Amino acid sequence: MEDHYFGSIPERVYAYMRDFENEAYKLGIPLRTRHNEVAPGQYECAPIYEEVSVAVDHNSLLMDVMERVARRHHLRVLLHEKPFAGINGSGKHNNWSMATDTGVNLLAPGKTPKTNLMFLTFFVNTIKAVHNYADVLRASIASAPNDHRLGANEAPPAIISVFIGQYLSKVLNDVKERVSDKMDETDESLLKIDIHKSIPELLMDNTDRNRTSPFAFTGNKFEFRAVGSSANCANPMTVLNTIMAETLKQFKTEVDALIEKGEKKEIAIMHVIRQYIVASEKVLFEGDGYSQSWEKEAEKRGLPNVKTTPLALDAMVTAKAKKLFETNDVYSHVELEARHEIELEKYIKKVQIESRMMGELATSHILPPAIRYQNLLANNIKGLKDAGVAETGYSNQMQVLNQISLHINQLSDLVEKMIEARKLCNNMGNIRTKAIAYQSQVKDVFFDNIRYHADKLELLVDDREWYLPKYREMLFLR
Repeated sequence: MEDHYFGSIPERVYAYMRDFENEAYKLGIPLRTRHNEVAPGQYECAPIYEEVSVAVDHNSLLMDVMERVARRHHLRVLLHEKPFAGINGSGKHNNWSMATDTGVNLLAPGKTPKTNLMFLTFFVNTIKAVHNYADVLRASIASAPNDHRLGANEAPPAIISVFIGQYLSKVLNDVKERVSDKMDETDESLLKIDIHKSIPELLMDNTDRNRTSPFAFTGNKFEFRAVGSSANCANPMTVLNTIMAETLKQFKTEVDALIEKGEKKEIAIMHVIRQYIVASEKVLFEGDGYSQSWEKEAEKRGLPNVKTTPLALDAMVTAKAKKLFETNDVYSHVELEARHEIELEKYIKKVQIESRMMGELATSHILPPAIRYQNLLANNIKGLKDAGVAETGYSNQMQVLNQISLHINQLSDLVEKMIEARKLCNNMGNIRTKAIAYQSQVKDVFFDNIRYHADKLELLVDDREWYLPKYREMLFLR
């Protein structure tokens, strides 16, 4: 379709891309790539890496620039995680690593046994951190729109697991098998050689990128893929840095304790690394994260699988979380409680807004054309009857009329019931109870059912009566 005033859609999108890139450069945000993604009209933007605090600020700026520049070209940018059912939604891939103050990447495999031991230390500590605080990490990416993506046959599941690839899986298995309490200097030397051989320099080129994993190692960094497209990256990055700091502090304490008992530093490090591998290996998963079999396997392993935001946010205010953030001087007890309440309120507001808009669309934009077309069919059938046409001559019209009448009645009833359910939720005093009620009694009960009847009417009503853009038209034609 072409808009003769503004130009064709592809031309406007191309002009928008160039304009957006220029605006980003003006703000000092160079972009590595921008390219088409899976869904119609979906694009990926990948800024060049930088320190996390600056990267988060630039990410927020880019979101603003995207929207402003799009309006300049008479387009709209949708940052919602799942704006369209049945096709891919949108998210953010937070590529995260650690470096020294001289720029040495601590998650980059090295060329010597010493540098590879350093890599292995930080690599295993990251896995241990994710294992120990998977619930807090899950809470950091919880939101009403992101619930539409997580575990929904696309995007990472609500189960937090770590993918490391076959090469590093073998390295960890070798460490687990070779390190023992009776290691001597000969064993230590052999192990160093094995580690050096097992972590090839070209590892980053060979690491398989499992797109179904929420937390994957991709060569010299981890990629946290479960963050929502409308989210501010500060929260998940704050959590990730904090859990890593806590794990490294514990690691040093345990290594120092072994050194005090007379162990050599390298042997002490290997012993603690082995302990961490054994303690956290259940969070490692190499298979299809979308599959139902993984949900069953994760349950056997004891991994949390919290699919809804109100329950996922509970992890922010546990005794474990309070100790984590307070001992690392990140958040106080009061600040955590406040953030928990704010996130619950955000969830309630978003579901409430979606519910109101759904009711408004159904009442003002879907039912009126459906009723008009219902009347047209009824008059057509009455005219045929009055003309003496046999019942078989208008049986198809009757069938369509009955279907339309059914969906009109069901849609109208569901909207009324949803409004009543919302009123009950609004009278609840406890904000957590209210959020859970909005999720279980409003969103889960009514949203999909209302959508179902609206979609059926969209297919049955005459296109000339249906003045909203139809789903296929919105995605592929207009």
